[in-house]
Amino acid sequence: MDSKAKPAKSASEARSPTVPSARDPSAAVAEEYDAARRKDTVEGYELFIARHGDDPLAAKARDDLRRLSH
Repeated sequence: MDSKAKPAKSASEARSPTVPSARDPSAAVAEEYDAARRKDTVEGYELFIARHGDDPLAAKARDDLRRLSH
């Protein structure tokens, strides 16, 4: 047995594991747009626009959608 006493953890250390910082929402939206571009389908762009219609990347998705529709 170890004869050295270990210091007790504080109450906050004992009950709260380290929580990762929140992900940047704009990075997640950009990744979704990139996925839609890789698919390059009407359905992919429509889904992106439905989910993120107010995001500036939605304008690019609409342009991509028009390009596919012609």
